[in-house]
Amino acid sequence: GRGRAGAASETPADGTERLRTLYEALVPYFSASEDPSPLYSHGGDWSEAFDSFAFDENGRLTRLRLHYPAYFTDGEPAARTRIEQLLYAKSGRGREYLFEWDEEANNLTLTVLPALSTAIHAQRFVTAPGETVLGFTDPSSVQRTLPVLAGPETCGEDEEDEESAEGTREVGLTKAAGDGPETQDVPPVVWRTGPRSTEPHLLALGQPGSGTTTLLRSIALQALSQGEVLVVDGGGTGEYACLSGRTGVLAVECGPAGMLATLEWAGHETERRLIAANRARQLRHPPPEDIRRPLWILLDRPSVMSHLAAADGRTDPQELLSVPLRHGRAANVRVVVADQLDAAEALSEAVRSHTRARVVLGPVSSEQVTAVLGAPPHTTPTPEVPPGRGYARLGAGPVHRIQVPATPDPYDEAAGEAERQAVLRLLPAPDPAAPQAPAPVGG
Repeated sequence: GRGRAGAASETPADGTERLRTLYEALVPYFSASEDPSPLYSHGGDWSEAFDSFAFDENGRLTRLRLHYPAYFTDGEPAARTRIEQLLYAKSGRGREYLFEWDEEANNLTLTVLPALSTAIHAQRFVTAPGETVLGFTDPSSVQRTLPVLAGPETCGEDEEDEESAEGTREVGLTKAAGDGPETQDVPPVVWRTGPRSTEPHLLALGQPGSGTTTLLRSIALQALSQGEVLVVDGGGTGEYACLSGRTGVLAVECGPAGMLATLEWAGHETERRLIAANRARQLRHPPPEDIRRPLWILLDRPSVMSHLAAADGRTDPQELLSVPLRHGRAANVRVVVADQLDAAEALSEAVRSHTRARVVLGPVSSEQVTAVLGAPPHTTPTPEVPPGRGYARLGAGPVHRIQVPATPDPYDEAAGEAERQAVLRLLPAPDPAAPQAPAPVGG
């Protein structure tokens, strides 16, 4: 009790009432009629149950550590969810909360998470071969940091303006002073691919405008530094026109006939790579050089491709992905698929079963995150998020919050000039043998 007296003295004027209200709301869940000395009771002392707490300058709760009775069923997900929903409603909606359950000590810690920084744009990341940066997360989620250049925040949501600044400080970012970005260390979400990877393929789902296309562009720019890229734009929006005619880009297909021919070639190329690798292994020779260079197959909106193919009586393009998905790891072929959440049911069984790396972006519910990633989020999703914000899970690993680096289409006049120039700097030199793409706006 001596330690709690000091904490209570720092409580804002209305903080005591907030804590008392929260305590009373927890009584029906943390009390039992058979308990002779209940920790939670109507009109009881909340200071005995709440170990520590903190408030922001507006008097809203930012951190709370509470004790609960040993007989509470903290091992049941439904019981935990009821408590988390109650704390979320009473502590203030519109913020993202982290709940940490300590079942051994019967403690629950609630923490308001700062918003992830939106100041990181596309750039060369310091990674090893076979590593791809999907985005950036909280410092407590991963053990690694990467040096990055960060500019001004681009988040435009009102409810996160103050938290964005706090989040920038938390992850080691400071808003750029003057006219130049600053180099800071931030924790990344790194996707490892290669022959020994347990999740060689990735699936990204999200709402319209959530940033799945931005994620594919970011992956393509990183993949071009080590391998070759094949892009199939099922939506036909022209979002990947900046990659056309670049060195290392085999094709950027938008038409139905071209998409089918390209995916059919990708299946034959996977088989060729697999046969060549097996033959070299039997002869105890190193794999040929063209086999060692990864082949990346990026598909945006395959559900639209399947619909168009069915209307024309053509083969479903997703069926042509079976060979790259099943044998891609051994053939050094990586498949990345992006689509909208409402079209998830239209994805083929091969896509759903072989894409063990998952990303879900945009304003999503806990149920949607669980359906896509196979595990519930460790935080409470917010109803409004900036593009590129969401959750990621690699295989059977934990669920991470993620913010995708800003990687806009450099031909888009609505995109920021700094972000567009960052993408242009990363694009490989034009391939002399390939048709040249139109010049970017303002480039």
